[in-house]
Amino acid sequence: MYKTLLKPLLFSLSPEKAHHFTVKLLSITTKIPGLSNIFKGIYAQKGEHLKRELFGLSFKNSVGLAAGFDKDGKYFKQMENIGFGFIEIGTVTPKPQVGNPQPRLFRLPKDEALINRMGFNNEGVDALVERLKKYKKTDLIIGGNIGKNKTTPNEKAIDDYDICFKKLFPYVDYFVINVSSPNTPNLRALQDKDPLTKLLSHVQNLNLGHQNPKPIFLKIAPDLSNGQLDDIISIVREVGITGIIATNTTIERSNLQTNQKQIESIGNGGLSGKPIGKRSTDVIAYLYKNSRGQIPIIGVGGIRCAQDAQDKINAGACLVQVYSGLVYEGPSLVKRILKEVNFNKK
Repeated sequence: MYKTLLKPLLFSLSPEKAHHFTVKLLSITTKIPGLSNIFKGIYAQKGEHLKRELFGLSFKNSVGLAAGFDKDGKYFKQMENIGFGFIEIGTVTPKPQVGNPQPRLFRLPKDEALINRMGFNNEGVDALVERLKKYKKTDLIIGGNIGKNKTTPNEKAIDDYDICFKKLFPYVDYFVINVSSPNTPNLRALQDKDPLTKLLSHVQNLNLGHQNPKPIFLKIAPDLSNGQLDDIISIVREVGITGIIATNTTIERSNLQTNQKQIESIGNGGLSGKPIGKRSTDVIAYLYKNSRGQIPIIGVGGIRCAQDAQDKINAGACLVQVYSGLVYEGPSLVKRILKEVNFNKK
């Protein structure tokens, strides 16, 4: 139904308008009695065999929604109806920010890809906290993806992550430190060894000050060299955070099917979807091998079918996340992955 009816309609709209239309449509599922259960019956794959105990958390299944879809925690109940086992909210920043000027989200249909330069548009951490306070907790795992405001210089970035971590701590199940978006100026410089070690050490010290610390993941770019990945492994071990989310979007533009002039006209932004799939999986495999399987990895990037998810599990990921694949494949993607992938295979 998605590919024959809804997808042509959505693709007739601009990508950002299509996103807003989609979430409004999904919101209906929680407002009309019985419709939520119908949605779950169609899309949600259930079963005790799908449950996973990882990082001290109980996941009802191994497929999550990647950060970026629900930046402000407005739609995670609706996305749960599609069958996700966990939802990552954000990226959220201390202060509200409008993000980059529109248009800032672009489809590349020939490549089954997206380019975005959203720029951490969100309503700020206080608005998110107020929303989460009203949420009656279920078995859905919620992650908080945190970042810094565009106007905050890198030398004060720790302050922004500090604010978000402290305010969100009572309301999320795990944290993701996002220093890998290409759409906030100089943010990726925080992936360098010294600033990253200081940032993660600070957040982990905050975490360990609680009686029940929470899992913390570092989300990395796919554009890092092997030497930089070695540094990431070393830092994660030294600081003692839980694991790594691999990967964010890429600034790479090689081997695309879309016309080069169109790519140039779009300009800067992070590329996601099919073209990033292999590189993401290669990064997972490198991290897994060189950490000797001792660092948990959540795999994301270019998953558009069950085999893509299986490839990431085989490479060493313990969980997977999707986003761009939903745009091209629709909500049934989650169920197909859960039915066909062996998440215990390494």
